[in-house]
Amino acid sequence: MSNSGNVKVTTPTEREIALSRVFSAPRRRVFDALTQPGLLKHWFGGPPGWSLVACEIDLRVGGSFRYVWRGPEGTHIGMRGEYREVKPPERIVSTAVFDEAWFAGKAVGTAVLVEHEGKTALTTTVRYESREARDIVLKSPLERGVAAGYDRLAEFLTSALE
Repeated sequence: MSNSGNVKVTTPTEREIALSRVFSAPRRRVFDALTQPGLLKHWFGGPPGWSLVACEIDLRVGGSFRYVWRGPEGTHIGMRGEYREVKPPERIVSTAVFDEAWFAGKAVGTAVLVEHEGKTALTTTVRYESREARDIVLKSPLERGVAAGYDRLAEFLTSALE
């Protein structure tokens, strides 16, 4: 479909969006950056001007997470979900619902991490309840926000390894 910088965005099915990027870091380090609140706060902010101001994670099957981002004009966006599968450091499956729903239903995300020669490919596939919900998300600034966040993650992983 498209490639925003180093992020490849595809639509594997009529209800899914897949986001992929390769990071120059071991899989365990990438997994930790995705699942530890202290590490997430360094990079998981979305587009420039946004920051993660609340992050709670209970990383276990049946556990939950809660994120709140603040934008440049003081706007807040909250999201919560539940972990359905946790297999460190290779796979996480979780639901996601925004506090103020901007698409119908719940999304289920599957993050898969594959390491090869010290680099980690991260592919997150998000399945929506309908094609219409997926299409609303595709029309949003999702790709730009993910690309910006993944750029910050790449910088964080590089600096953390030095």
